[in-house]
Amino acid sequence: MHLDTILGLITERETSARRAAEQLRAQIAALTSELARIDAELADLTTTRSTLRVLAAAEFTADDPTVTSSAYQQILAVLAASATGMRAKDICLALDIEPLPKHVEGTRAKLKRLVSRNVLTESEPGIFALSPKRT
Repeated sequence: MHLDTILGLITERETSARRAAEQLRAQIAALTSELARIDAELADLTTTRSTLRVLAAAEFTADDPTVTSSAYQQILAVLAASATGMRAKDICLALDIEPLPKHVEGTRAKLKRLVSRNVLTESEPGIFALSPKRT
């Protein structure tokens, strides 16, 4: 082979290697950016979790952790969306729970517990609403 042919092959290989290196650098930059975004999201979620735990601990005592359970939070969300007070049966319906007596009574017991914790009020017998400080 001629020296010119060998040098030409080296130049082609060098050009190809440069292109591959540029593509890899671009991929690394994109992945670094995506990783930074995900790391920031994870930090935000950690902060949110910590803040919610602090708020929940301040609002509800350690001797009654059930108030922070999802069932109670669902009840609170339904009442927060309601302009007026609601009955236990209506809350069951809003939560897509069949309004059988056992479900209505279980919901009523939760509502009464929230009233005793001053989270809800019972303005009339059986009518429950968020306490003014929670609205």
